[in-house]
Amino acid sequence: MGTIRDEILQKKPFASAADEAVVTLLGTADRVRTALSRVVEAHGITLQQYNVLRILRGAGGEGLPTLEIAARMIEHNPGVTRLLDRLEARHLVRRVRCPEDRRQVLCHASGAARRLLVGLEGPIADAGRLALAPLD
Repeated sequence: MGTIRDEILQKKPFASAADEAVVTLLGTADRVRTALSRVVEAHGITLQQYNVLRILRGAGGEGLPTLEIAARMIEHNPGVTRLLDRLEARHLVRRVRCPEDRRQVLCHASGAARRLLVGLEGPIADAGRLALAPLD
């Protein structure tokens, strides 16, 4: 594997090492995202939905309100409610009114979501390792 300049067919040097580092990070992030997306999309979910399910699994039985899920996401998405709608339609998320504050809705990962996440752990780890293998 050559340099990022070779990969993107750039003839001129970067203006600074920082500029080169930023482009390299963006390229690496894209490679990793693509590899991980292939794994989760084979199971009918997006990488952002996968992130939401992991967040909810980590919350345990307590569940989390929508805004808390949004704050914890790796890639911030203004459409968290739509992500939750799609996951709920697939029976991967359930939403319930908070007993202490009826204005708040708590989201929980379903049993099906937890089983899906267990099945994805190995393939996701493998895809991440393979995507980063060329790095020295």
